Amino acid sequence: MEKKSYGFFMPPVTILGVSCLPDIADYVKPMGFKKALVVTDKVLVEIKLVKKLTDVLDAIGVDYVIFDGTQPNPTVSNVNDGLKLLKDNDCDFVVSFGGGSPHDCAKGIALVAANGGKIEDYEGVNKSAKPQMPLIAINTTSGTASQMTRFCIITDESRHIKMAIVDWHTTPVIAVDDAELMMAMPPSLTAATGMDALTHAVEAYVSTIANPVTDSAAIKAIELISDYLRRAVKDGNDIEAREMMTYAEYLAGVAFNNASLGYVHAMAHQLGGFYDLPHGVCNAILLPAVQDYNAKVVPHRFTAIARAMGQHVDGMSPAEAAKKAIAAIRALSADIGIPAGLDELKGFNEKDIPILAANALKDACGFTNPKQATQDEIEGIFKAAK
Repeated sequence: MEKKSYGFFMPPVTILGVSCLPDIADYVKPMGFKKALVVTDKVLVEIKLVKKLTDVLDAIGVDYVIFDGTQPNPTVSNVNDGLKLLKDNDCDFVVSFGGGSPHDCAKGIALVAANGGKIEDYEGVNKSAKPQMPLIAINTTSGTASQMTRFCIITDESRHIKMAIVDWHTTPVIAVDDAELMMAMPPSLTAATGMDALTHAVEAYVSTIANPVTDSAAIKAIELISDYLRRAVKDGNDIEAREMMTYAEYLAGVAFNNASLGYVHAMAHQLGGFYDLPHGVCNAILLPAVQDYNAKVVPHRFTAIARAMGQHVDGMSPAEAAKKAIAAIRALSADIGIPAGLDELKGFNEKDIPILAANALKDACGFTNPKQATQDEIEGIFKAAK
C-alpha cells in the first residue's frame, strides 16, 4: 500500500453563530494588541457594517486605522497601499472585514509586513519563511472561505493575471462567521458566493489529494448548499438559510484548504485577472464544463455528489450518476440567476482563450485536478463553457 500523509490547516480559533461578532473581544483583549489595520471596502464602510466591528474594538480599548481601498479583485497596488498605511500607523495586527477580497488583501499585507519583499515574491506554494502578522478575519459573505484558508489570490495588474499564493503562513489566527453580518448581501452576491462555495466542495471532493476528512466536509457542504442556497438568494432575511450557508461555506473551506482545488479555479482566476470579472460567477459557469471533463476519469466520485444534491441515483452506473450531478449543478445555477455561459460576461472574447488556457495550466490550483490537461483540452473546456 502506498504510504501517504496529509497536512491539515485551519485557524486556531473559529467563532460561528448568529450575532457572534462581539465574542471576538474575549479573544482579542488578552492578546494585548495596541492598534489594528482594518482592511475592508468602501461599501461596507458606507452601509455602516464596519461600525459593528469598530464598536467592539472601541469597547475593549484597541485603536485602529481603516483601509477601505480593497477592490473586488484585490491588486498588488491595494496590498502596497494597505502596507504603507500599516507601517505609517505602527499597527501590530490586522483585521479583515468583508468577503474574500478584503481577506485576501489583508493576507497579502500581513504576509509582506512579516516577511519583507513584495507580494509578487510569494506567488506559488509555501514561499514565505515565517507567519504573517496576526490576522483576524471577519466574514460577511458565504463563499470564498478566505477567512479560514491558506489561500490568497492577488491580481497582478502589470501581467493581467491572478496570483495564487498558497501558504500555510497566511492562515488567520481567528476566523469569524456571523450570519447576521451576511444579511446585507444582495441576491446576486449571495448567488455568486454560494456557487463559489459549491465549487470549493466539488473540486475538493474530486481532488487527487482528497481524504476521508476532506470528503466528509465537502459532501456535507454540498448538501447544505443544495438545501439552502436558493432560499438565501430568494430572501436575504431568511436567517436560517444564512446561517446554514455560513456552515456550508466553512465546511467547503475545510475541504479545499486541505485537499486543494482543480481546473475550475485555475481557469476562473484567468478570467478574473484578464477581464476583472466576479470570481464566483466565473466559477459557477465553468463548474459544469470542468466536471464533464473530470467525470471521464473519476465518475465514481460523482455518485455521492449527486446524492448530496438530492438526486436519486440508486442502481445507476457512476457515469449516469455523474450526469445527474452535473445536471443538478446546472439547475441550481439557473435557479439563482447565474449567467448561462461565458459569452454573457462583459469583455469575454473567444480569441483570448489560448492565452487564458496557457496561464491556467500554470496556476497552482490546477495541480490537484483528477486529470492533468493539455493546452488543447483546457481550450476545449473554455469553449464548452461559452
